[in-house]
Amino acid sequence: MLTLNLPAGQTVRSPGVQAELKAVDAGLAKAAPTVRTVSYASTGSQTLVGTGGTSTIVLAYPAKEGSDIDTASVDALTRAATTAAPNLTVHGTSLKALAAGTTTSGGNSTVLGELLIGALGALLVLAWVFGSFLALLPLMMALVSVLTMQLFIYALSYVMPTSSPLNPAVQYIVALLGLGLSIDYSLLVVTRWREERASGKSNDEAIRAAMTRAGHSVWFSGLVASLGLFALIVVPNSLVRGIGISGLFIPSTATLVALTLLPAVLSKVGPKMDWPRHKSAGKTSRFWTWWSERVIRHRIVAAVVGLGILGVLAGVAATINISQPTSSALASSGTYTDGLHALQGDGFPTGTLTTVPVYVPHAADAASVAKSLGTVSSLRGAVAPTNPAWREGGSAVVIAVPQHEVGSSQSGSAVSDIRNTVPRTALVGGAGAVSIDEVSSTYGAFQLLFGLVALVTFLLLARGLKSILLPLKAVILNALSVAASYGILVLVFQHGFGMHALWGTKSYGAVDVLAPVLIFGFLFGVSMDYEVFILSRVREGYERTKSTHQGIVEGVSRTGRLVTNAALILFFALASLSTANDITVRQIAAGLAAGVLLDAVVVRMLLLPALVSLFGKWNWWMPDWAARLLRLPVQELSEPPRAERIPVTVGDV
Repeated sequence: MLTLNLPAGQTVRSPGVQAELKAVDAGLAKAAPTVRTVSYASTGSQTLVGTGGTSTIVLAYPAKEGSDIDTASVDALTRAATTAAPNLTVHGTSLKALAAGTTTSGGNSTVLGELLIGALGALLVLAWVFGSFLALLPLMMALVSVLTMQLFIYALSYVMPTSSPLNPAVQYIVALLGLGLSIDYSLLVVTRWREERASGKSNDEAIRAAMTRAGHSVWFSGLVASLGLFALIVVPNSLVRGIGISGLFIPSTATLVALTLLPAVLSKVGPKMDWPRHKSAGKTSRFWTWWSERVIRHRIVAAVVGLGILGVLAGVAATINISQPTSSALASSGTYTDGLHALQGDGFPTGTLTTVPVYVPHAADAASVAKSLGTVSSLRGAVAPTNPAWREGGSAVVIAVPQHEVGSSQSGSAVSDIRNTVPRTALVGGAGAVSIDEVSSTYGAFQLLFGLVALVTFLLLARGLKSILLPLKAVILNALSVAASYGILVLVFQHGFGMHALWGTKSYGAVDVLAPVLIFGFLFGVSMDYEVFILSRVREGYERTKSTHQGIVEGVSRTGRLVTNAALILFFALASLSTANDITVRQIAAGLAAGVLLDAVVVRMLLLPALVSLFGKWNWWMPDWAARLLRLPVQELSEPPRAERIPVTVGDV
């Protein structure tokens, strides 16, 4: 959108001004022939004239419907208008340009660049974990996985129907999530392999033992994560469905590589890469042994503290404002911000940036539709362009100009007012109207999404862990963990805590429409990795010692360092994704990065051992009817077991 300010003392009715404005139209048509424009020169509409008649605006629309004018187009149009009418002061802006102007990383970030950032962070963590050239092995597996995933996504782009194509942002998300998950799964297998070798097993025996124990955990985690992501297909949105369909390939490809290529490489060069040999390989962590004992001893306080942290953040999430950020929230500095200020200074509402096109099937009715919309209080007015670009096949388009930005929290009732005013045969469209409909359809399907993911996750965990209580606890804690990550999202993006330090901009004042849904689908599925990793070792220790206490200590001491490092690796991958020059991707990545760390530290390392300790032998209870339903061997004890007596001390954790 261009704002044209006239020289001092002139108005749109002054002699010679009309000729200059028509010259601007001609210059724009020559510079950008595919862009459609609506101007005062072509329509004579007062809706496009500023306060006092000393300025006017030109509305520009790209050839592709549903998109906004990008920075390159704004710059080209501004130059063309300035060249055509040098006496006018021209300012250009758009919502997309304002959003791009908020990034401090520039607009040239690529999937490869972000992968390199994520891989570098992961390499630092892996080097610290292994202290040998084995640090390179998970990265090699990740490279194979990510390239395979991208091939699948490339093939999917040809299979998906044209009515619901894959959003371009999918490749970013698939690449970075694939990197993190591939490294996590390889880290689990390689760590167990080193542990088995340190216990005295030969290389082949260590590989078989690692695949029997860690391989089962990887397979099970990949299955749960894949189903959690695939459930996103119930949400009627191209980006969400694209990630949902990609969910079939992200964890499953990472799992396949970890269970096939990785053991083959370990059998050939594993011992050679484990140099210099790490002295602590195969030993339990002293810190995590101490930590697990402390959590068990103070399990009541640990549970209260953990649930308190999640509860407070979930309470913050209850204040979430799901909408598009306003132009004032996007604007920070630069030429596009100057364009916004010029627009507002001339008396135009910011709703001008989110005009609403109305399709009128009979072109003869366009003028009357525009006139009726001009009486609507939530609109500045409406324009009925007459040039051929807006009239085709006997139909026409009327442009409504809202007072407030459609799709934002301040949008008011503009879209509904338009729909209630125009004839039934007319169709109301535009990016803002589509956004409103997306919110309704997306969150209308959210209950189905949550119920489906929760049920499938519960059944899979119940069968894998041979327990009723543990999967129920996992589902409830996962829901709380996701809600807490929403709270972090609200604090950062809605209220602006840390926004300037991280991205050089202020608060958006809102959370993106798609962020909560995608964060739920990913966190609920992928965070189960850590649940399975820890509980598998806890169960292993319990079956060996018949003591829940010893099982927790063994499980946490063996996996605490692993889970923390895996979370750090995934955090680096997601943090690098948050540098993308896209507000939606940025919020999703930042929310996921914070959620992964929160889940690993508070839920898995604090609440999980505390609650498992409190439940005692109830953790392993599986009634006969449930065992038969899940096709498990009926356990000897079908009655609820008596609680174990574990010393408990009320004090600081």
